[in-house]
This record gives sequence, structure tokens and C-alpha cells, in this order.
Amino acid sequence: MSGNFGFVPPSDDGSNNSENEDGNPEDNPHFAEIFKQFSGMGLDIKSLIASLSGSGTAANLSRDVIRDISRKTLSAHGELPVGLTDLNQIHEAFTIADLWVDGATTFPSLGIPENCAMGRGEWIAASLTGWHELAKPLIDGLSEGMANAITTETNAAEMPIPGIGNIAGVMSTFMSSMIATQLGQTIGNLATTLTGANDVALPLLKPARTFLIPQNVAKWSDGLEIPEAEVRIFLALREISAARLFANTPWLTQYLESTITAYGKGIQIDFSAIQEQAQEALASGELDPANPESISHALTSGMFTPGETQAQSNALAKLEMVLALIEGWIDQVVVDAAGDRLPSLLKLRETQTRRRATQSPTQQLFAALVGLEVSPRTARECATFWREIGELKAENRDRLWEDAVLLPEQNDLADPIKFLKSTIVPDDLSGLI
Repeated sequence: MSGNFGFVPPSDDGSNNSENEDGNPEDNPHFAEIFKQFSGMGLDIKSLIASLSGSGTAANLSRDVIRDISRKTLSAHGELPVGLTDLNQIHEAFTIADLWVDGATTFPSLGIPENCAMGRGEWIAASLTGWHELAKPLIDGLSEGMANAITTETNAAEMPIPGIGNIAGVMSTFMSSMIATQLGQTIGNLATTLTGANDVALPLLKPARTFLIPQNVAKWSDGLEIPEAEVRIFLALREISAARLFANTPWLTQYLESTITAYGKGIQIDFSAIQEQAQEALASGELDPANPESISHALTSGMFTPGETQAQSNALAKLEMVLALIEGWIDQVVVDAAGDRLPSLLKLRETQTRRRATQSPTQQLFAALVGLEVSPRTARECATFWREIGELKAENRDRLWEDAVLLPEQNDLADPIKFLKSTIVPDDLSGLI
């Protein structure tokens, strides 16, 4: 394997080992500016140095990097404090919405928290652990794929390659830092648009709870010419519906993580393909080893993304389906809860649908991490599926969330009644309607 990536094994006399010559590489003036540049990109420099020296462990997804990058990204947009008027208005909206949702789902109320209005930065802090847990399987899969690729490369060489074991650690650490940076930037940007704790339609908060972000609620409703009270109630309905779903489906978080894990386990690293891509990028000027930003762009734009296996395609289809089912269920519960009590419901739903089609929070996240695109069509089909199920009996709709095995697959969406009957034992058919 050639050394085109700049990862040169240390020589026996230590001439290439900057740490032997100058102590801590971070204190070496020759590397100080490079370390500063890469740290600004979110790279975990200490882990990278440990990998270079052979003392590092498997790559980790740094929560500190994710948090710092997300806060830095948010700071570029600004944040308004939450005032007492904001809190009172949102508490009123939640109180109304919670009563309405009682009639649309069998999942019980979680109550209205005192702190039901929060700022953008508070959302980041509250959701950080959830984001980290969802993305970690990608790093685990990346590390395993890198180790397997190194083993294959070593066997193909038919002779020991000095320092090759360290290269796996270096590249895994580098890629994990890039993913942490990518995730941090995505979270920071989402904090400027998400309207509440559950707007992302993922079970990120433990325990499940509700709050709205007043600054973003105002931004969401800007130009709609709809009374602000109606907008707040509509968004509160979505928050409460999602929170009740997540609180009553404890298996859902593990299901999402296991699906992402299945994708991660399929990661295969092809050094020859990466080398070819790198050489082409170097020749075109797209990749400049002296410019950390160009390296970051190359990695996060998918230049070095490994090819997708069939197992990964299956995992992504499974992930898209459950995300669409969540979104569709929330939408239909909101419709049933609001009934004819929100004059602007149709326009509010249309606004939400357009927003999801162009800047869906889950779309932004999973597109950045694994290239997943949640089809708006699938989300609409899922909403229709839940509507038809609910028209028979609301508890049938909620009962399907008892376990992952009860959820429909793509080909079940076309005939909800047939699917529902397939999940009920013969003696229970009388309870279908």
C-alpha cells in the first residue's frame, strides 16, 4: 500500500517521529499551526496522536466535539432569551393541546412541564445524548471496516508492513472526527429551525418530554398570516403526540440504533478505490493536503464514502420506513385531535408538509450521515395508512406500536385493513371495528 494519504510509518531511528525529537507534537512549532487548523475542524487531536504512536484504542465519537461544534454553529445565527410572556403563551397552548390529544390516542398524558419553553441552546443540550447514541454505531462499523481492510491489505502484501496497524487507528480517528464535526454542524443548524423537543420526530430525549422554542416558532409562522395562538396550538399538538408515542414505545430507540448498527456493520473500506479517488482529487485540485478544509469537504461530501452493500440498502429501507411511520402517525393524531377546532389546520398542515419536503430535520441528519433520503411519498402513504386504521378504531392504530414486529412494511401500506386483520387472531376479529 502506498503512502499517498500522508500517514508515513516511523523509521527505526526515530527520524520521522516528531514526538521523539520535540516532545509533545502539539508543542512542536512545526506542527502547531496544523494542529490549530485541524482542531478548528473538530478533529480529536489527542486521539489522532495516540493512533499515530500506536497507543490509541478504537475510534470514539466525541460528545465534546459534537457539543462544541453545534454551539459554534449556533452562535453564528444567534439566540434570543425565553421571556415570561413566551412561557405563559406556550403553557396555554400545551394545556389546550394535551386535552385535545386525549381524544385521539390511547397513549396517556405526560403532563405539562413547568419549563415548556426553551431556547435553541437548551435544545442542543437536551438532545445531545440522543444524537450521540444514534450516530455511535456508524463509528463502530467504521472502525471494524478499517481493521478488516488493514488485515486484507497486510495479507495481500505477503510480508509485514511497518506501522500499518497504526494507519487503521489514524484513519478511523480521522473519520470519526469528521462525522462528529458533520453531526455537530447539522445539530447546530437544526437548532435554528426546529420548533420543539420532538420536531425532529426521533426519540432523542430521555425521558420523553415536550417544549417549544419560541424564537423558532415565530420564524416558522412568519408570513403565514395565521393567528399566533393557532400556530402554537398546532405545534403543541405535534409535540404532545410525539412525546406520548415515544414514552409508550420503549423499544423504539433500540430499534433505531440496531438498524443503524446493521448499516454500520456493512461498512467496507476499499483502500485502492480511496487511493484512486484521492489521486484524481489531487490532480484536479479538489483535494489539497495543505488545506484541512478541503480534506474535510472531501470526506463529508462523500468523496471517500465506501460503496453500499445490499445489507446496508436493506437497513436504510428499514430506517426510512420507521421514520415515515413515526411522522405519519404524528400527523394523523394531530388531525384527529384538532378536528374542526383549528380554522387554519389545512394551511398549517400544508406548511408542515412543505417544510418536511424541503428541510426535514431527519432528512438533514441522515442524509449527512448515511445518505438516506426519506421519501415524502412514503410519509404520505404512512399517514394515509394510519388514517384508515384509525377510522376503524383508534386503539388499533396505537396497538401496532406495541412491538416492532407489528409495524407494517412498505407493501402493507396499500391495504391497511388487510394488514390489520393479519395482526389479529381469529377470536379477536370482532374487536376490529
